[in-house]
Amino acid sequence: MSSAKYLILVKHSLPDVLKDIPAREWHLSEAGRVRAFELVKKLIRYQPEIIISSVEPKALETAEIIADSLEINFQVIEGLHEHDRSGSPYYSNAEFQNLVQEFFDKPNELVFGNESAKSALGRFRRAVDFILNSYGDKNIAIVTHGTVISLFVAWLTGSSGYDLWQELGLPSFVVLDIQSKSLIHTENLGEYPLT
Repeated sequence: MSSAKYLILVKHSLPDVLKDIPAREWHLSEAGRVRAFELVKKLIRYQPEIIISSVEPKALETAEIIADSLEINFQVIEGLHEHDRSGSPYYSNAEFQNLVQEFFDKPNELVFGNESAKSALGRFRRAVDFILNSYGDKNIAIVTHGTVISLFVAWLTGSSGYDLWQELGLPSFVVLDIQSKSLIHTENLGEYPLT
């Protein structure tokens, strides 16, 4: 493999969806744990040297499986969490799809939850910049969430964030070349459910 350094943005694996518990508190399902081990087999190609995780349990548990399987360091860093939807009710699939599309279409407006797309992207970018400044000489895997991954990739490449958000399954990942800031690969290991 060349000396190019990769930034791998991993969408967490499949959680147990509990309608009465906020999504930010969901843990991996048994199927999600199995998928996370399958994810490791796909990530090996990009030789991650450090795993960084969001604070949310479903991301932490995915990151822990990856780090343990690859026998590499694992850290939690603030600012990598999903678009802040705390206080939002549980939405039907159709309602949620419509809200997320509006969220991407109107980045400066507070569509739902407690952050606009612009605010969520700014927070996520600051966390990623901190990570790149700290570990930029390594292949970095960040285990995080679909909306913030999609916002970041759209900002970086000019692609459609909503289209990527629809494509990313549980789990999935995108590989970015740090030097050229380009999208190299998208890997999807699960169908897309609603989280």
